[in-house]
Amino acid sequence: MGQQEKVSTSLAGAVSEGISASLAPVDAELERRYPGDPGTRQPVHTVYVPGEAFAADTVRDWGDRALAALDEHAPDAASFAAVLGLAGDLAEPVYTRVRAKLEREPIEDLRVDFEDGYGGRTDADEDADAARAARLIAEAYAGGTAAPYMGIRMKCMEAPVRDRGIRTLDVFLSGLMDAGGLPDGLVLTLPKVTYAEQVTAMVRLLEEFEKARGLAPGRIGFEIQIETSQSILAADGTAAVARMIDAAEGRATGLHYGTFDYSACLGVSAAYQASDHPAADHAKAVMQVAAAGTGVRVSDGSTNVLPVGPTAKVHDAWRLHYGLTRRALARAYYQGWDMHPGHIPTRYAAVFAFYREGFAQAAARLAAYANRTGGDIADEPATAKALAGYLLRGLDCGALDTAEVTRLTGLTLAGLQVYAGPRRGDLTPSAK
Repeated sequence: MGQQEKVSTSLAGAVSEGISASLAPVDAELERRYPGDPGTRQPVHTVYVPGEAFAADTVRDWGDRALAALDEHAPDAASFAAVLGLAGDLAEPVYTRVRAKLEREPIEDLRVDFEDGYGGRTDADEDADAARAARLIAEAYAGGTAAPYMGIRMKCMEAPVRDRGIRTLDVFLSGLMDAGGLPDGLVLTLPKVTYAEQVTAMVRLLEEFEKARGLAPGRIGFEIQIETSQSILAADGTAAVARMIDAAEGRATGLHYGTFDYSACLGVSAAYQASDHPAADHAKAVMQVAAAGTGVRVSDGSTNVLPVGPTAKVHDAWRLHYGLTRRALARAYYQGWDMHPGHIPTRYAAVFAFYREGFAQAAARLAAYANRTGGDIADEPATAKALAGYLLRGLDCGALDTAEVTRLTGLTLAGLQVYAGPRRGDLTPSAK
């Protein structure tokens, strides 16, 4: 045993107490504004279906059409890997998992669209379509055929369409309540937000609905769609999107980037409107920084290049979509939009390849950190949190299996969740 050190101090206990008292408002503000990630599953994509086209079999129909596209244009693992440039050891596991996903859960998040994708309909038509969407979604959840997340995109809060958007939301939510209540997977999207006051208006609207139907305050959340330059940089030069998150009063669940409206707003010509344009990168970087720590998730946009036509053209579209998705994942945009059934094979291929490529290394690093065995990388608690989050995302979407993650990390699912948070400070868990 070494010599016991003498510990001396100079400050009275009242000094620490006084500092804590002075920082109490800051502590409360940090807790309110930055609660951390909710720790729930984030879907890897959102599929948009026009309100008049949504049907009871939409989810299954998209899966069947995606499988048919694989059968026609890449009927086996080798051909699919050749198109996308997958490494040989990934070809079979990725292809097998993609097909299984399309059979089991082809869509993770579905939005019935009453905005840009819904045009030229009368008020009576929109009322009927909103009521039908509510009925079909309620039936899907009751019957076990729903996507994990489902909801609508209403019209925006701008004057020309505001009343129509409010009525559509009311019809839809009322229909769900009449059918038995709001499903846990309910998601609402507010598009074309330019001012924080429009977000506040959405909050007041949802508060009134909750009061009218006897729901708990704050029960209904919503996504904010970023489609205009004003939502990124306000007239006074500040980041408007940060104010929008605050204006949501804890109800904001996501920020969704609108590739084409935003690009057009900046004057980008049609041929160059894409999610990897520098203007898109800037907008999403601002969104990402504004949302960090708030529990609000960021979603990338979509590509409008559809995988249709002859095989060569489909392969070109697949390569583009796969590349854009991999690019987004590397930048920590874990969700995007898919606009056609032919997009979802490459969505899942990109996602599965992303997690399977890095799986062994991430598992080994987390195991070394958990067991204090060291290694060639000196990871910190924040990195351990990121490693656990990476593995949990892979499990959520089906890229990884619980048994293989446990085998390589030595951690149970509960142990992974402890490392992943959401927590501040020391991430060292007590259980593995």
